[in-house]
Amino acid sequence: MDEPPLEIEEADPPEDPDVSIVIPIYNEEGILSASVADLTEKLANDPDWDYSYELILTENGSTDATVEVARNLMERHPELRLLHTEEPDYGLALRRGIHAARGTYVIGDEIDLCDTDFYREAMALLSDGSHDLVVGSKALRDSSDKRPFYRRLATKVLNGLFRVFLGFKGTDTHGLKAFRRETLLPVVDSCLVNKDLFASEFVIRAERMDVEMTEIPLTVVEKRKPSINLFARVPNVLKNLGRLVWHIRLRNQS
Repeated sequence: MDEPPLEIEEADPPEDPDVSIVIPIYNEEGILSASVADLTEKLANDPDWDYSYELILTENGSTDATVEVARNLMERHPELRLLHTEEPDYGLALRRGIHAARGTYVIGDEIDLCDTDFYREAMALLSDGSHDLVVGSKALRDSSDKRPFYRRLATKVLNGLFRVFLGFKGTDTHGLKAFRRETLLPVVDSCLVNKDLFASEFVIRAERMDVEMTEIPLTVVEKRKPSINLFARVPNVLKNLGRLVWHIRLRNQS
């Protein structure tokens, strides 16, 4: 299937940043400005953050003023790059952001999280060469997941399915990640699905390809309700889960 066209807009980000922060956005006009301002301010004032960075907002199919807000933000934030595609597809947006990234390291974040504590801890693990992928897990014992109960339950059920049907050994797949870009690009390119399960497939395939990876705990306090209803995602999640089971477990394609 042909992918929808991609548009890239940028102000004046560093050409060779240490880190590319990639954030898919969809219908985020209500929190986008405040989230970007908060994120950039935290990084500017963090004495332990000593990395140049670009911020890639990878917008996909928004029907509100998200694109206009992002363009206005580019006037105040030269490190910002905007990727735009007409189709609502979280996984495709994340994949394209990773491919467009120019940093040695990539941090995949969510606009309603922007957890700079995770950035700092993950970069310490990546920069010392001990790991190539760090996954922020909402399910670790020391994590604090303050989402509604039904969303915590959905995470537990989905990761349980991954363990049963795909042999996943970790505790979480969807959420914050940091990784060495060149090392993980072959994993990105091996992934088959987009939409909601791309991020999960990425982690599962990295594990199966023996990438040096670890999990660290998260504190999750969301700034708004999910932009896409959880239950509306179920049919596509189940369809793509079946597709992954077929290719990974039954056909043994790592």
